[in-house]
Amino acid sequence: MKAGIIGLPQVGKTSLFSMLTQTEVNLSRREDRLGIAQVPDPRLDQLAELYRPRKLTHANIELAEVGSLTTESLRDGSGITALRPVDALVEVLRAFDEPGLAISDPATDVRNLEFDMILSDLGQVEKRIERVAKDLKKLRSPALEQEAEVLARMKTHLEGEQPLRTLALNPEEEKRTRGFQFLSQKPILYVLNVSEAEAPQLKTAVARHGLEPALAAPNTGATAICAKIEAEIAGLPPEEAAEFMAGYGLEEPGVARLARAIYRLLGLISFFTAGEDECRAWTISRHTRAVEGAGAIHTDLSKHFIRAEVIAWNELLELGSEAAARDKGKLRLEGKDYLVQDGDVMHIRHSG
Repeated sequence: MKAGIIGLPQVGKTSLFSMLTQTEVNLSRREDRLGIAQVPDPRLDQLAELYRPRKLTHANIELAEVGSLTTESLRDGSGITALRPVDALVEVLRAFDEPGLAISDPATDVRNLEFDMILSDLGQVEKRIERVAKDLKKLRSPALEQEAEVLARMKTHLEGEQPLRTLALNPEEEKRTRGFQFLSQKPILYVLNVSEAEAPQLKTAVARHGLEPALAAPNTGATAICAKIEAEIAGLPPEEAAEFMAGYGLEEPGVARLARAIYRLLGLISFFTAGEDECRAWTISRHTRAVEGAGAIHTDLSKHFIRAEVIAWNELLELGSEAAARDKGKLRLEGKDYLVQDGDVMHIRHSG
């Protein structure tokens, strides 16, 4: 899973990138960055306390921060190369006022940056329409005709200043246009970067800053953090961090809240494998079958799948051991078509 961090200059996106990847970066340099963020999961941590494994492996999110993103770089294409392959966009919005900077208005920033992405996609669509038209003059092809039709719909949609994520496409149309990696088609998560004074009211920040209308669109989400506080939390031992967060009324680090928001946006869940060697989280799409979940661990497990032993993480913790779970009949055997649930602990039985 890969997310692209975007935003206008001086909104705090580099601070967010540093916080998520736990790396020190030069805040004065405007440049593109790549990093890995660990996805916190208290469920996995509790399983590790039960099994005491030699290795603990959390899920990861790959992050690309486009530090050079401006209206000009979007329109000439130079600022979007790193964004094309990402699964989702994370747009950081300044929700606090700073001396020397313009008064913040997150809702306006959302509209402005979205308009720039729409223009970028429109230019790409128009170029592709011209190319398809030339190809159709040489050879009539049903595939090209279908592509021309969906591109024409996209052009009309974009000319109406609507992002492509709000355009309904059937599975075949979505597959046919996926390779273009249109920016306004990608799911987007708005992240309000609030002041320290506003940190205790994170749950109501989205409504207060006027983002609710934007959330009416499909494939759109929002959350809030205080990057300044999060930077301080990141440098503290766990006990001090918990005490520091409590002082601001925060129950968990922002990285956990942000990771959950990205998972919800992309329709992702986690299942776990647990044992003395390793406790590990695996990221899959919701509605994934057991045989496909086994393939996320290793392709051979999918090929030679027999059954999956399954139990919910909280049931396993309540019972205290897999042996107790078997005795109580809580450790179930499921076939390949079982839909994996968020928080399942699975052992794959296979013939290989």
